[in-house]
Amino acid sequence: MWDKPRLLNWFANLLYAISVVLMLYALVFVVVHLPIFPLREVKIDGQLVHVNREQIKLIVAKHLKGNFFTLDLVKARDAFQKLPWAREVSVRRHWPDQLEVAIEEHQALARWGNIALVNTHGELFQAATDAELPVFYGPGDGVMEVTKSYGSYSQILNKANIKIAQVTLSPRRSWEIKTDKGLLIALGRVDMDARLNKFAGAYQSTLSQLNVQVAYADLRYPNGFAVRKPAGLSAISAKQMPIKAVPIKPALIKPVPAAIKAKPVTMAPATSARA
Repeated sequence: MWDKPRLLNWFANLLYAISVVLMLYALVFVVVHLPIFPLREVKIDGQLVHVNREQIKLIVAKHLKGNFFTLDLVKARDAFQKLPWAREVSVRRHWPDQLEVAIEEHQALARWGNIALVNTHGELFQAATDAELPVFYGPGDGVMEVTKSYGSYSQILNKANIKIAQVTLSPRRSWEIKTDKGLLIALGRVDMDARLNKFAGAYQSTLSQLNVQVAYADLRYPNGFAVRKPAGLSAISAKQMPIKAVPIKPALIKPVPAAIKAKPVTMAPATSARA
């Protein structure tokens, strides 16, 4: 090897190139870690309603470590993603000293029982809100299905000025709707939209005109539906029905004959009406 000048020159040039690369790398490493490239501004983009300034300040102070070059963008994004109302977060550098953070908030659509909230994309998320929201019930894999059906059912019932307060999907995929007025609607498992359209039309044209509150509607019939009013409205108490006394004049009362012979009545044997 030592008697081959060309090979020695090639090896020397290789070592020289490696040393230059290492020196440049060291120089760049030192430069980017100098405190001359600090992050001076964090710009937040997005229509924020629930994410507040105090939460952002806490994340900036606790998780954004380093300067413009050394900041870990993945860790920064994960820190903002942990905000309860943050659905999607993107983070990027903007020369020379700015960090741009775009936050998309969850739009709460309903409650999933009492364990979580449901957004408009049919996704569960954990957050707190005092807003009046409908309640969804269903199997764990039915969040998206219930969300889509709620949109369809709401659109149909809005024509009859009916507001949904609760939607339930059973494990056997049977649907029930409860309105804000306490009306329970049984939809069943097939032709839900068609059944609900038929009911909404009849409710708007007929049922809403009656001075009777409907408690239950069973739409699981092929050619119609059945409704039931609350049990408390089925009978009217005597106190609610004032009775006016009518005086009877003695002259109008005729004497009854002293003896009336009653004719015997023969009763036929009773038969059952049920098959």
